[in-house]
Parts: sequence; C-alpha cells; structure tokens
Amino acid sequence: MEAHVFTATAAGFSIQAEAIRICSDLLITVTGGDVPHLGTVTTLSGEFPLQTLRFPSQKGRYHKDHILAEKIATVVRPYLPGNCVIVAGVHIDHITEQQIHAAEEIASLLGEQIAAWLVRDKVVPE
Repeated sequence: MEAHVFTATAAGFSIQAEAIRICSDLLITVTGGDVPHLGTVTTLSGEFPLQTLRFPSQKGRYHKDHILAEKIATVVRPYLPGNCVIVAGVHIDHITEQQIHAAEEIASLLGEQIAAWLVRDKVVPE
C-alpha cells in the first residue's frame, strides 16, 4: 500500500491529506496546524450518508475537524471505488476567522487533489 500525500496552504498554515488505497477502499488522514491529533472519524460508503464520530477535546467540547473531513468527503465521493474512512485532526493556536474560512477552502482543494489522483491512477473510470 503506497501513501500519496497532498498539501495545501493558505492564511499562514498548511494541511496535509495522506491517502492510502486498501484494495478498492480509501483511508485518508488529514492533519496540520500547530497540534495535529485524532479529532474525528468520518465514514462513507456507496449510497449511505456520511457518518462522523467526534472525539472529546477538553472541558466538555468536541473536536470540529469533521467540517474539514466532510468537505473532502463531498468532493471525493463520486470518485470512490469502495468505502472511505477519513481521520482528521487539525489545530491552529489562536486561530483567526480568516484562517477558519481558509481551512474550509484548503479542505476543498485537498478533496480536488485526491479526486484527480483517483482518476489519474485509474482507480475509477473517467
């Protein structure tokens, strides 16, 4: 299993997505910022709706990395040959409103990069 790493940068930080094909399935790990971690797990398969598990962070809060994972999932879904799991954990210390919006744009770009790879490597028909 070969990992493919995709990176996008905006507003002074980068997010990486590492994609690994496991037969016809796909595992994507999304990390970045100052403190990469395991924040959420998002799954998708065929016609089933996205499902996300959010891990607790601190003081009764839950990680919000599902926002990034679900953006990526929405973009790659039409290109998936099988099941997909996205594990996400991005943390930026003292994040600004501009960086929050940039993170969502970065996630879309990463999804586009992964979709292009899936098509280019003929994982799915064009």
